[in-house]
Amino acid sequence: MAIPTLLILALLGTAWVIPLLWTFATAFRPPGQSVAVGAMISADWTLENFARAWSYAPFGRYYLNTVILVSGILILQLVTTTLAAYAFARLEFPGRNLIFLIFLLQLMVPAEALAVPNYITMRRLNLIDTHLAMMLPYVASAFGTFLLRQTFRQVPRELEEAAAMDGCGPLRTLWHAFIPLARPTLVAYGLVSVSYHWNNFFWPMVVTNTPETRPLTVGLALFAKAVEGGSDWALVTAGTVIVILPLLVLFLIFQRQFISSFMHSGFK
Repeated sequence: MAIPTLLILALLGTAWVIPLLWTFATAFRPPGQSVAVGAMISADWTLENFARAWSYAPFGRYYLNTVILVSGILILQLVTTTLAAYAFARLEFPGRNLIFLIFLLQLMVPAEALAVPNYITMRRLNLIDTHLAMMLPYVASAFGTFLLRQTFRQVPRELEEAAAMDGCGPLRTLWHAFIPLARPTLVAYGLVSVSYHWNNFFWPMVVTNTPETRPLTVGLALFAKAVEGGSDWALVTAGTVIVILPLLVLFLIFQRQFISSFMHSGFK
């Protein structure tokens, strides 16, 4: 790799990591101390900010809501995207390619553009301020369907024919032949889905009104606004670390598998 390319990557990496380091350093500093970049390295460290932040807002409830939200969406997406991808990749039916192209149009429409019709639908279903209201708009995923379709198309026809000779129908063939081979892609998509919906803010903010349903992102925004107008940086950054730490640890644990999954997910 050329030196200019390495230099550019190093600069981009530094620009990305400095705010993260500043956030962690400020979260561990005693309240009232300088938060300047040059003062990040200090012998004064404390966990008091985390205890104060945890007691100031119902982060335990926010965590539970977020886990329910992320897990529910992921399970529903894995079911719908797997079935849709298998249909588009292997089943023959009239207008398959046209329907798939129309399906992919979802990628061109930002979720925010559908906020008003989605909100009206949730209100008519009497689902406002529920976990289900946060999940339903994300049950189907064009990105996940496209990713899995590319993987399923690479499965040898001989394997599918062997499953048919053993008496397997379409669903059993999908379960026993396709899904095991698509596991790396499923892992990669699962990490993307968890990351996106863990950090999703706009739609949960629109459809939630109480702490009983608010996820971490909405709770953190209200927490930062309530803490002295956001001026207590030690407390605000401690709350931020509480929110992002599980996702950061998850990525660090599965980093190699995540990258490898995308490299073998059908884009060749």
